[in-house]
Amino acid sequence: MPNIKSAKKRVKVIETKTLRNKMIKSDLKTALKKAESGDANDVKTAIKKVDMACSKGVMHKNKAARKKSQLMKLAK
Repeated sequence: MPNIKSAKKRVKVIETKTLRNKMIKSDLKTALKKAESGDANDVKTAIKKVDMACSKGVMHKNKAARKKSQLMKLAK
């Protein structure tokens, strides 16, 4: 356990960010599983979730582009 005040704050901040990232990843995984059916609305939702994960830093931009490309192929 940290003793310094700034280190204690960093622990709190990291816990908050970890929860946010976990929530985003969970939503993304759910959307990707729903998109496997090939329904256009589910694919659009999944693409939106991929973009959000990329913008929040949860997913690398190249991986996000690859996922979006795969989803577009699936939608055709």
